[in-house]
Amino acid sequence: MGDDNFEHLERLVAELGARGLLARVVQTQSGRRFVRVINPNATSLSENVTCRPAAVSEMPDWWYCWSWGERMHTADDPAGAATKVARVLAAVGE
Repeated sequence: MGDDNFEHLERLVAELGARGLLARVVQTQSGRRFVRVINPNATSLSENVTCRPAAVSEMPDWWYCWSWGERMHTADDPAGAATKVARVLAAVGE
């Protein structure tokens, strides 16, 4: 996937951290990278976010995707993506 993927993931990690979530870039043995996100107040609430290039030229270049592969948010707005992840991982009462 290249360095663009890593840079997008690192920017997302920073935004997630600013929202109080634990996040880090993980690289598998096959070389695939994703962000592992955990709510420190409810550690069972977690998600893996990937970043992939768009397959269609008229769409934005890179997308953050949920663990099941659905596009979540454009990678040129990591703050917006982090807000979505924080909302999904919020514990009741947070």
